[in-house]
Amino acid sequence: MDLERNKQTVLAFYEVGLNQKDFEAASKLIGDRYVQHNPKIADGIEGFDAFLGQLRKDFPALRAEVKHLFADGDFVIAHVHGVRVPGQLGTAIVDIFRLDRNGKIVEHWDVMQPIPEAAENQNGMF
Repeated sequence: MDLERNKQTVLAFYEVGLNQKDFEAASKLIGDRYVQHNPKIADGIEGFDAFLGQLRKDFPALRAEVKHLFADGDFVIAHVHGVRVPGQLGTAIVDIFRLDRNGKIVEHWDVMQPIPEAAENQNGMF
């Protein structure tokens, strides 16, 4: 597997897909079969299209900032700060992507944790 290529694909996916909400550009980074493990998003390219449509409608200023990025085999793991509305604290997100041998995204998992106003430690979430 080309680990650096896969990492660049995922970074591009965040930029064009989530930050720009450009379905056409993001769809070029997705493989023939896209398996979604987030229970609120349907499988396939159609599910991703519907998800982006909802983001454009509900959170047009949403931004995702990749803080850390790791690649292992055909998996890329991203530690992300997502902010739906400017000025909010946002959410700490871990996204896991599986890419095919052509460097296209074919599977996605995520876990999310809201960033609290106060913490019991000074370590930060990123």
